[in-house]
Amino acid sequence: MNTRSMIFTLYGDYIRHYGSEIWIGSLIRLLKEFGHNEQAVRAAISRMSKQGWIQSTKRGNKSYYVLTEQGSNRIEEAAKRIFKLNQPSWDGKWRILMYSIPEEIRQVRDELRQELVWSGFGSLSNSSWISPNPLEKQVYDMISKYDIKSYVNFFIADYDGPNEKKHLVESCWDLQEINERYGEFISKYSQKYIIDKNKIEKGEMTDGQCFVERTILVHEYRKFLFVDPGLPQELLPDKWLGDSAASLFSQYYKEIAEPAGRFFEEIFKEGNEINKRDGDHDFLTHPLIID
Repeated sequence: MNTRSMIFTLYGDYIRHYGSEIWIGSLIRLLKEFGHNEQAVRAAISRMSKQGWIQSTKRGNKSYYVLTEQGSNRIEEAAKRIFKLNQPSWDGKWRILMYSIPEEIRQVRDELRQELVWSGFGSLSNSSWISPNPLEKQVYDMISKYDIKSYVNFFIADYDGPNEKKHLVESCWDLQEINERYGEFISKYSQKYIIDKNKIEKGEMTDGQCFVERTILVHEYRKFLFVDPGLPQELLPDKWLGDSAASLFSQYYKEIAEPAGRFFEEIFKEGNEINKRDGDHDFLTHPLIID
C-alpha cells in the first residue's frame, strides 16, 4: 500500500477528528503497523506538503503536520462520499464542462482531468466532461485553483437525445467493470466481516488488529471514489452492487470502529505525553468522533 495514500486515509478516518494535526513521531508509529518505515513516511509527508495538502508547524524541535484548507476540503468531500447514507434524487440536469487548454500548460490539463475523474465526471470527448450530479462548487473551485477561466465553458443542460440516457451513461462510464469491482469487494469483505465479528465477540482480536483492519477497509473502499461517479439511482443498471457494498462497508466499519479508535487514541496521546515531557505544553488533543 502506497505510503502517501495511507497517510490520506489516516487523516480522513482519524486525524481530522483531532484538529487535523499530528506529531510526525505519532504518524511514523501508526504507519509502522502497515510496514512503512520512517524514511518512507517522511518522504511522503514532504511530497504532500509540496502539493499543498498539509503544512508543517514547529513547537520546540518537534514537527507537526496539519491539513491545509485545500487538504481539509478534499478530506471532507471524500468522507461525505464514503459515509453517505442516501443518494439524493436527481434533478434531471447534466453538468457539462468544456475546455481548450493550450499545450504549453498541458500539466494543468492533465491535473484537471484527474480532478474531474475524482469528482465523478465522465469524458464524453477529449475536452468535454459531463456529470448528472450538482458539482457546480467543485467545478468553480477547479477553475479558480488552476486559473483557467479563459479556457473553459460550463453548462447546466437537459439531454434531448437522439439516444436514451442509458446510451449517454455507457459512453462515459464502464458501469459493468465498476459493478464487477464491487462484487469482488463484497466477496472478500463479507467473509472477513463474519470472521472478525466472531473474533471480537470472543475477545480474540486486539485493538491494534482492529486498527489495522479498519484502516485497510477504509483504504480499499476509498478507491471506489476514483472509479464510481456516484450516479443517481435513475441512471444505474439493474442489479447494481454499489448499495450492497456500501451496506457491508458500514456494518464492518461499525463493528471494528471503537477498538480501532482506542488504539489510535493511545498512540496519539503517547506522542502528546512525550512532547509535554519535552516541554511542548501547548499541544491539545481533541475527542474522537466516529462517523
